[in-house]
Amino acid sequence: MTRVLHVITGLEHGGAERQLALLLRHLPVACEVATLTRTGVLGAEIRLAGVPVHEIGMRGNRDLAALPRLVRLIRRGRFDVVHTHLYRACVYGRIAARLAGTARVIATEHSLGDGHIEGRPTTRGVRALYRATERLGSTTVAVSPTVAGRLCDWGVKPGRIVVIPNGIDAAAFAFDAGRRAKTRRRLGIEPAERVVGAVGRLVPTKRFDLLIEAVARLDGVRLLLAGDGPMRDALERLAHRLGVSAIFTGGTSDVPGVLAAMDVLAAPSVQETFGLGVLEALAAGLPVRYTTCPALDDLPPGAAPDAHRLPGDVRSWSAELDRALREERDRTRVPPAVARYAIAAQAAELARLYLPEPSVREVVPI
Repeated sequence: MTRVLHVITGLEHGGAERQLALLLRHLPVACEVATLTRTGVLGAEIRLAGVPVHEIGMRGNRDLAALPRLVRLIRRGRFDVVHTHLYRACVYGRIAARLAGTARVIATEHSLGDGHIEGRPTTRGVRALYRATERLGSTTVAVSPTVAGRLCDWGVKPGRIVVIPNGIDAAAFAFDAGRRAKTRRRLGIEPAERVVGAVGRLVPTKRFDLLIEAVARLDGVRLLLAGDGPMRDALERLAHRLGVSAIFTGGTSDVPGVLAAMDVLAAPSVQETFGLGVLEALAAGLPVRYTTCPALDDLPPGAAPDAHRLPGDVRSWSAELDRALREERDRTRVPPAVARYAIAAQAAELARLYLPEPSVREVVPI
């Protein structure tokens, strides 16, 4: 059987990290994982599922001592494929794979935004290092045509890019009334309370500050923010100052539970490479209000009738959230957009890339 080593920067909670954990349950190959930094909560869960996780112990972006440790791991494991995820892991992982003599080196680009990559500005040096190490790989996977276009703008040759979207396990997020009641009790939310929720890293581009301001205009509405990040303290202070009853869960592995507890999902982010949280909310039967979601932009009209795009102003968000909260809906109804991104199909597409001469689905045109 084909042996694959996935190399990722870290395994705390995040979209790319959760996507890898999900893929590992569906890829029809033997997989192991190397995390450059901490194993984290997700790493522990991956280990419990029976997948070996190796911690490289990298102390910072310029900790070059991590490179020979990664090379030794790849050589010992005799992996057929090295598959890298996230910027730092892509840079170090591609170099290490080539030094170890690995034949196929795949990279998935999860987080290339407009002017930033994983929160760092896309300076000339960042772009140059990315392009130089990209040439060491076999193929770069873009999670959306939006990301593929940005890679092309950076100078990556279109013939080296394949679009394979993120996947979702719809059954894991299917609405369950018992899960809703249990999660609400745990979080201190009354059964009849109206709840606006959001899931994601607490960083400036997610615009959770705008969401707090919008909820502040609504009477009797709780705000549930599932995620952690550098803006947490500032957002908590803003919610307190505006009188918003807000619950901050921090990083959580129980995303299905917090989605079940919500009545509407808000995603005011102005920078997204895919929009996995929006799809998970749709799978949970929630109405969604969003600003940027390439995953929906790539689908025909009508694929997600309960997902409405909004401009970035507080008045529009407040009015739309109020409207969504007042509408009656059947949480067991899931829009066609969810089936389009079934994880089994996406995992099968990736597995084809692991073959010596992969049969790819889509090469990005110039």
